[in-house]
Amino acid sequence: MPVTTLAGHQIHVDAEGFLTDPAEWDEDLARVLAEQIGLTLTDEHMAAVRFLRADFATQGETATLRRISTVGGIPIKQLFALFPQKPAKKIAYVAGLPKPHGCV
Repeated sequence: MPVTTLAGHQIHVDAEGFLTDPAEWDEDLARVLAEQIGLTLTDEHMAAVRFLRADFATQGETATLRRISTVGGIPIKQLFALFPQKPAKKIAYVAGLPKPHGCV
């Protein structure tokens, strides 16, 4: 697996840049990853990111957009506003988790 360095963090990533070891993630790295895709994180962004990380810890896989909405309580429309165009993929990227299944 490729290793890259972002803002002083040495991280292992896959071919698409998703972290391969979620333990390498912290909220400072989340802000750097968000900047990589043109986002400035707000508390609303972080609520989605924190839900995704907590859900991953219990479920063992990255939640789909539908699960973030139904279980996490964040409406899909809001997720598209916070993470434009490909919200599931972008939230997973910022959260330092694998790309969700079914995400193209």
